[in-house]
Amino acid sequence: MEFGRIAKALVASQPFRFLVAGAANTLFGLAVYAGCILMGLPTWLALLVGIVAGIAFNFISFGAYAFRDLSLRRLPRFVCAYCAIYVFNVVALDVLRRVVPDPIRGQALLTIPMAVLSYVLMSRYVFRKKAPR
Repeated sequence: MEFGRIAKALVASQPFRFLVAGAANTLFGLAVYAGCILMGLPTWLALLVGIVAGIAFNFISFGAYAFRDLSLRRLPRFVCAYCAIYVFNVVALDVLRRVVPDPIRGQALLTIPMAVLSYVLMSRYVFRKKAPR
């Protein structure tokens, strides 16, 4: 019975649901990005294609599952947050390329920092709850 309570508590935890949705989003985004790199696209364009392809998928997984709010009024902020994440990611990859020249390995190394940035933006900017009056 202890496992059932732990599982229930985890599912009720927003950060845990964010990690689960983020894992699915990361796999999807990395697959699109790696496919673009392997097709010969430049890094910036591969990232852009990955971001654009993932916005709808990620909005649904984060909104419906992680934050339990799929309101379309949140979509403009969601897109703005993803634009900020994209810019930060491009700059970080460029800096990292000096040490890790392979862009796929570099992106894999940035997964955790990008997940932290994403959670902060999603929880405090896109899906934040209004304070009670």
